[in-house]
Amino acid sequence: MIPVKKPADGYSGFTRRKFIYNVSAAVGAGIVLSSPLLSRAESFIKTDEDYTVKQIMDLFIKDVPGGVLTNTVDTLKAGSPNMKVTGIITTMFATIAVIRKAIDMKANFIIAHEPTFYNHTDDTLWLKDDEVYRYKADLLKQHNIAVWRNHDYIHHLVPDGVTKGVLAQLEWQKYADPNMLNIITLPPVTLKALIAHAKARLNIEKVRYIGNPSQSCRRVLLMPGAAGGQRQIESIEKVKPDVLICGEIQEWETAEYVRDALAKGDNLSLIVLGHIASEEPGSEFMLNWLKEKVPGVKSTHVPCGNSLSFM
Repeated sequence: MIPVKKPADGYSGFTRRKFIYNVSAAVGAGIVLSSPLLSRAESFIKTDEDYTVKQIMDLFIKDVPGGVLTNTVDTLKAGSPNMKVTGIITTMFATIAVIRKAIDMKANFIIAHEPTFYNHTDDTLWLKDDEVYRYKADLLKQHNIAVWRNHDYIHHLVPDGVTKGVLAQLEWQKYADPNMLNIITLPPVTLKALIAHAKARLNIEKVRYIGNPSQSCRRVLLMPGAAGGQRQIESIEKVKPDVLICGEIQEWETAEYVRDALAKGDNLSLIVLGHIASEEPGSEFMLNWLKEKVPGVKSTHVPCGNSLSFM
């Protein structure tokens, strides 16, 4: 096994912002859909024990090696840590549609994986006069809803919570290297069949790819989310995979590297799933954690869906 240096920003292994999946636009209309991943919708049951937002946050952080992070984006984006939790929604993005679904469900705590206000740190100073920002922030305030971003902490779990969710959804647990879950050794499969499997299991309409659909793929490098071109390229060089499966890319970086590698004669392909599609299983992992740790709290997973459509 080739060791990979742990990135300075705290992400484990090759995963930085990790795997996401696509769902129907019907979610935008406030419909929670049924799919293999979309929470076998958790029933709202009577709460036997009361929890505050902070108590649930602290319970999760307690499971993370090293505990509280000193430099993290995982802060409350709305609401108070002392709020009594009436119900929890897990999701990738706390979109306005997801917030409205939380209101309908009388859930006042949203645990999102990604930013709420359009930038990594959720800095809102530059948005203070923006009408879209003000509408969303006011909606959360009016309905007394707390939003916690659980990004760094879930990636700091051992093993990484998002990676575990993705492997489970792809049914690849038994093929993953136990010391580096992002390296997968599959029975030989064509690139075309591999793409079909990922689309079916992650509920993705279409993916972008580079490579010969007939290429035989066995060694897979999973880099969900947005790892960045340099990290993706360095990881390809270290791992020597047959295919890199990632969330998103800078088109002028990793895509051009893979194209040149193919021209050189390397057996290398690229599958780009999309950011949301490659990390959404982490929100399902979060739901399962809640069901185990705080079973008396009503909770469900509401997929945010893909922001982009395909024509």
